[in-house]
Amino acid sequence: MDIVLSKTQRKTPTVVHKGYHISRIRQFYMRKVKYTQKTINEKLSYMLQEFPRMDDIHPFYSDLMHVLYDRDHYKVALGQVGAVRHMVDNIGRDYVRLLKYGDSLYRCKQLKRAALGRMATACKKLNSALVYLEKVRQHMSRLPTIDPNSRTLLITGFPNVGKSSFMNKVTRADVEVQPYAFTTKSLFVGHTDYKYTTWQVIDTPGILDHSLEERNVIEMQSITALAHLRACILFFMDLSGQCGYSVAQQVSLFKSIGPLFTGKPIVVVLNKCDVCTIDDISAKEQDLVMHAIEEAGAQWITTSTLTDVGVGDLKTMACDTLLAHRSEQKEGSGRYQAIQNRLYCAVPERRDDIERPAFVPASVQTELETGGRARVRRKTERDYEWENGGPGVYQANERKTWDLENPEWVNDII
Repeated sequence: MDIVLSKTQRKTPTVVHKGYHISRIRQFYMRKVKYTQKTINEKLSYMLQEFPRMDDIHPFYSDLMHVLYDRDHYKVALGQVGAVRHMVDNIGRDYVRLLKYGDSLYRCKQLKRAALGRMATACKKLNSALVYLEKVRQHMSRLPTIDPNSRTLLITGFPNVGKSSFMNKVTRADVEVQPYAFTTKSLFVGHTDYKYTTWQVIDTPGILDHSLEERNVIEMQSITALAHLRACILFFMDLSGQCGYSVAQQVSLFKSIGPLFTGKPIVVVLNKCDVCTIDDISAKEQDLVMHAIEEAGAQWITTSTLTDVGVGDLKTMACDTLLAHRSEQKEGSGRYQAIQNRLYCAVPERRDDIERPAFVPASVQTELETGGRARVRRKTERDYEWENGGPGVYQANERKTWDLENPEWVNDII
């Protein structure tokens, strides 16, 4: 509000005398009120335009903002800003109407003072809403840029199973890796290249196996990404138990979040194979893991982010799986069918048994059969230059190749 009042003082006239005609005095104070109202309106309108509307953005970002900032609180804060903007416009309109009937300088000045005071009081009511929106703005500026329609690999699983370590291996990201749970507290995005295209790899916080209502904000970010992003899901498992969770618990989590995998390619990653492979666990646990993988229609691979075993193969498998899945989806779309009707692949067919070899002139054929004379390469001015002392010593004769009626004219200056 201090900025608005200071700007009004700087941008509008500041001197008025009681000897002026009353119409000029009215115009002086009306201009003050109108300018203040316009400035406040512009600032509040800019604020409303710059903050994203929940209903207009991608569902992934809409749900992520609900998880982080609470959709109702966010909408109420923006609604309060809009209400104050409308209130300021009404105050300005009412007091401009009153100023038209001001009968003295004192009366006009008091009306202007009342108008600016009421506008300032209305804006001060926004204190708590503006503090909240400023915190939201600062936090949103630190969020990673995620393209929901891009080729994406989404890493998920229990805490401490090696998700961030894999991301550091295949991307240029530098995610913190620590031997305790919930090291990753938000979504991290890295980028990698495969088949000359850029892929985004998203590292999600670890998820625990309990009901949706009991999950905290950190876990709900992972759930939001799994629900809305069309990506290849990489579900990491630690068969060694170093993460602090048994194989049965990890399989239970895989089944509980299975509905979020619907219509998406899945790769189950059996990580830390340098410590424990699938052959080292009991037969019961092996059956449990394989049965869950078969039920989900997923692929599986063993890796070790410590020794890099299988890391490259996992990246290739995941990318190829997602590319094949996206191609299948496009083939079933109406747009693909419309284009397919216009496509024609021409396949030449042999019309007879006559051999039609490449044509070689008879003179060239004779030379090839008899051994032929050695073809002499014509010397260029570059060759003559190196034969006669090199650059700076030999002066190239540009007239040597001139084709004139009389050869003697080549060196004739005239």
